[in-house]
Amino acid sequence: MASSLTLPLDGGGLGWRCEVRESTVKILLHICCGPCTIYPLRILRGEGHEICGLFYNPNIHPYLEYRRRLDTLTSYAGQEGLTVIRDEIYPLEAFLRQVAFREEERCRYCYQLRLSYAAGIAKKGRFDAFTTTLLYSRYQKHDLIREIAEGVAGTYGIPFLYRDFREGWSEGIRVSKEIGMYRQPYCGCIYSERERYGRNLGKEDGGVKPLCPRDRNRD
Repeated sequence: MASSLTLPLDGGGLGWRCEVRESTVKILLHICCGPCTIYPLRILRGEGHEICGLFYNPNIHPYLEYRRRLDTLTSYAGQEGLTVIRDEIYPLEAFLRQVAFREEERCRYCYQLRLSYAAGIAKKGRFDAFTTTLLYSRYQKHDLIREIAEGVAGTYGIPFLYRDFREGWSEGIRVSKEIGMYRQPYCGCIYSERERYGRNLGKEDGGVKPLCPRDRNRD
């Protein structure tokens, strides 16, 4: 039976180089959505790690979309016996404060926000390391995610476990479809939603220029 719990975020900069020990068994897995969890969870458990999930994604808009993704993950976690930590509030403002007036760099600030939170929770919860399902998606900026994650790992003094989960892309899609999982059509934020559904705006609107390549086509 999966469970859900809330941990406060604190911690501080310890500033040491992140390095995962061979004895690492307790991993905090930051989760962006249900479908992206399937392959990383299987791989990490297959390596013998004890996995706990963390759902912290203030970038997902609007609220009904946020709830649908959270509910999808909660259902899947129940099937898999995965505990998922989540905030009881909808932290919309945290994301908006980070990206306002710097929308073209929104992905960097979005990753920074979510991965910093994950590192803080991992430190507070005495995990051996943390990682993220963002490393699974072919639409995400993989190298940037790794760069930021390793940076916040050093800041919080908690190792970051890097894995290139993209090799399991087809498997995750196949399984998510087989079990009837909700598969979101855009990355998450209001900007990516506009770019996903606003591609056919009339010329009088000047069109919508995609700010992130992954928002061009998620079909």
